Amino acid sequence: MSGSAAAADDGELERHLGVSDAVVIGLGSMIGAGIFAALGPAARAAGSGLLLGLGLAAVVAYCNATSSARLAARYPQSGGTYVYGRERLGDFWGYLAGWGFVVGKTASCAAMALTVGSYVWPAQAHAVAVAAVVALTAVNHAGVQKAAWLTRAIVAVVLVALAAVVVACLSSSASDAAHLDPGADATFGGVLQAAGLLFFAFAGYARIATLGEEVRDPERTIPRAIPLALGITLVVYAAVAVAALSVLGAGGLGRAAAPLADAVRTAGAPGLVPVVRAGAAVAALGSLLALILGVSRTTLAMARDRHLPHVLAAVHPRLGVPHRAETAVGAVVAVLAATADVRGAIGFSSFGVLAYYAVANASAWTLTAEEGRPARIVPVLGMAGCVVLAFALPSASVLWGAAVIVLGAAGYGLRAALSRAQRSHDR
Repeated sequence: MSGSAAAADDGELERHLGVSDAVVIGLGSMIGAGIFAALGPAARAAGSGLLLGLGLAAVVAYCNATSSARLAARYPQSGGTYVYGRERLGDFWGYLAGWGFVVGKTASCAAMALTVGSYVWPAQAHAVAVAAVVALTAVNHAGVQKAAWLTRAIVAVVLVALAAVVVACLSSSASDAAHLDPGADATFGGVLQAAGLLFFAFAGYARIATLGEEVRDPERTIPRAIPLALGITLVVYAAVAVAALSVLGAGGLGRAAAPLADAVRTAGAPGLVPVVRAGAAVAALGSLLALILGVSRTTLAMARDRHLPHVLAAVHPRLGVPHRAETAVGAVVAVLAATADVRGAIGFSSFGVLAYYAVANASAWTLTAEEGRPARIVPVLGMAGCVVLAFALPSASVLWGAAVIVLGAAGYGLRAALSRAQRSHDR
C-alpha cells in the first residue's frame, strides 16, 4: 500500500514537505498579497510614515511567527491555531481561532482572486476571479506536493518582476531619498492603521503551520521554515516599499491605483509596466493557491471535531488530500469572488487573522520551558500588537469583523447548549 493510501486509511495526511517546500508555500502566501494589494492603502493611511508602519507590522508578525513555530513543533497537525487554542486554552478558544481563520482567509481568497481578475481582464474581473478559484482548487486536489512545485515557480516569477521594479526605481533620476523621511502627515493612528493593513500581507506564514500534518520532521522543519519565509518576505517588502516611495512619495503612492506600475512609469521605464502587471497577476495567483490550501486544512481539522459538518473531514484514499474540504472552500470563495468588493474583503480578512493570532500568542504563553516556550515578551507583544492593530483598522472592517466573531461565538454556545440538552434527554 502506498504512503498516501496508508495515511488516508488512517484519516491522516502524508508527510512529504521539506523545509524548502514549506518556505516556498509561505512566500507564495505573503509576497503576492502584500506588495500588490496592501501597499497603496497603507500609504494612504500612514503617509510618509509608511516605513514605520511596515516595521511595526514586521515586529508583530515576528512575535506571531515565533509563537506559531513553537506551537506547531509541539502540535504538528493540520489546523494551526485551531489546534493550539484547543489544546492549550480550551475547546472554545480553539474553535474561535479556527472560525476567525476560516472566515477571514476565505475573504482573503476572494480578494486575491479579484486581484487576478483586475490585472488580467479588468472588464471581466469577477469572471476571471471565479475561473482562477476553480483552476487552483483543481490543482490542490492533485496533491499538496504538486501545489508546492507550482508555488515555487510563481514565487520565482514574482521575485524577478519585483527586482526589476526596485532596480528601475532606485537607479532613476526621479528617486528622492527625502521622500523616505517621516513628515507631519505621519500620525500615530495612521501608522497603526497602515501596520494593520500591511499585517494582512505578512500573515502567510500561517500556511506552514496549518500544513503541520504534511511536513516531514515537523519539530525541526516548522521552526526553521516560518522565520526563513518571514525574513525573506520582510527584505522584499522593505526594498519594494523604499523604491516605490522614493519615486512617487507618500501622496503619489497612496493615490495610485496600481502603485508599482506607476512607480516604474514615473522612473522612466514604461516598458516594465506590462511586466509589473503580469507579475501582480501571478503573485495574486500564488497567494490564492496557498490560501485555499491553508483554509481547507483548518476546515478539515474543525470538521474532524464536528465544529463544521463532519462530512468535510474525509481524506481522499488515493490522492491523500482533504478533497471535500477543498471543494467546499473553493465553492464559497467562487461565490464571494463573483459578488464581493476587494477593498472590503482585505479589511475584513485582516480583522479575522489578527484575532486568530491573538489566540496563538495566548496559547504560546502557556508553554513550559520543556515544551520549547519562547521568551515571555514574545507572546505578550504579539497578543497586544494583534489587539491594537485589529482595532486600528478602518471602522467598517472593525464592525463587520467583530460582528462575525461574535456570531461565531454565539454559534458555538448554541451548539454546546443543544449538545447538553441531548445528553440530558438520553439519560
